[in-house]
Amino acid sequence: YRVLRLRSYTHIPFLDTVIMSRHVMECLGMSRVTIEDGKVVDVTEPRVRYCPLFAKRRGMEELNRDSIRENIEFRIASFGMCNDDRVTEMDNFLNFGISETLCSALMNGKIDAAVIAADGCGTAVVTEPRLVQGLGGRISGICETEPIPKVVEAVGMENMLDPDTARIDMEAGVDKAFAMGYRRVAVTTPFVDSAVRMREKYGDKLIIIGVHTTGMTEEDAVRAFDTFDIITACASKHLREECLRRPDTLVAGNKVPVYGVTEKGKELVQDK
Repeated sequence: YRVLRLRSYTHIPFLDTVIMSRHVMECLGMSRVTIEDGKVVDVTEPRVRYCPLFAKRRGMEELNRDSIRENIEFRIASFGMCNDDRVTEMDNFLNFGISETLCSALMNGKIDAAVIAADGCGTAVVTEPRLVQGLGGRISGICETEPIPKVVEAVGMENMLDPDTARIDMEAGVDKAFAMGYRRVAVTTPFVDSAVRMREKYGDKLIIIGVHTTGMTEEDAVRAFDTFDIITACASKHLREECLRRPDTLVAGNKVPVYGVTEKGKELVQDK
């Protein structure tokens, strides 16, 4: 039997089985956080111990397992992240965040659709600005998720890559967006190899945004500047060094810089 997981806690009497909603993120210094049935069940040691953005916004002077757990529990309590109470719409949170850039691009008609990944929907094609901000504005590095009814309803099953499983596959999401008839599409991805494949397939019809780039290698940093339209620097030493070798790059923000690389990328970063 195939079970459609549209509740965070589903009991199947004839199997005497409990299916619990499971969500996995990489966040806050590349810690891997697992949330099951709305509870944080595992937090790994972060690779980075300090983030200037979270130090400023949340007073987190050190990223460790305890401080990360506390922050994730705060997100669950405040806007229902990975939970049935998920808030799906929100106003802009940062001056130069990626979700804020996509939100503005949709409002200003610079793109028709954004392909994003979020808890509760996986990869989805989104056209509502406040939905992009609400789903992506306060999460990062979603690796694994399952459908959450409130999120599915807000996004629309027809706009999800896979409403049964909330699968994450950004390349397939871009294919879906163009198949739906959208012609000015933006997508976020942390993977340079994936970005290269999408660029080869769609050329400059697609705006590709590099996210969750902490720990990127020197080789990938060079390829990123050759491929992405916009890049968020996160905690990548090599991206910052490569930016210095690219004097035409537009740099926005100072805590965690966002780079406008191509002309289209620069336009979206500035158009806020």
